[in-house]
Amino acid sequence: MTDSSDTSNVRLDKWLWTARFFKTRSLAKTAIEGGKVHYNRARCKPSRTVEIGASVRMQLGWDEKTVIIRDILDKRQSATIAQTLYEETEESIARREQHAQQRKTMNAAAASPNHRPNKKQRRDLIRLKSQPND
Repeated sequence: MTDSSDTSNVRLDKWLWTARFFKTRSLAKTAIEGGKVHYNRARCKPSRTVEIGASVRMQLGWDEKTVIIRDILDKRQSATIAQTLYEETEESIARREQHAQQRKTMNAAAASPNHRPNKKQRRDLIRLKSQPND
């Protein structure tokens, strides 16, 4: 798909941006520096050069994805092309679906109010919360 001479030295933060896991490179860099992204099961720097066949595990919101790098691009392309750059592992898909089902079950068990509080009820709640605990 790509010429290997053009993409021989693509940084991890740039690849994550190109594969559309993050909207900007700076968000990808922040996630890597914060320990949310692991390259081949180890913490790394944003400047780490990516290789085909390497595994990348990342925490994205509530979900944790593990993907295998299938192709490398150095420029951001369309979403359909970006999806061909990686392949998510079967274990990762199963784990995400299981966690989504657990979250759905937990949210269903939580009682939600029938309506939002009106202005007077909100003021009463604020007054109640601001009282010192004796």
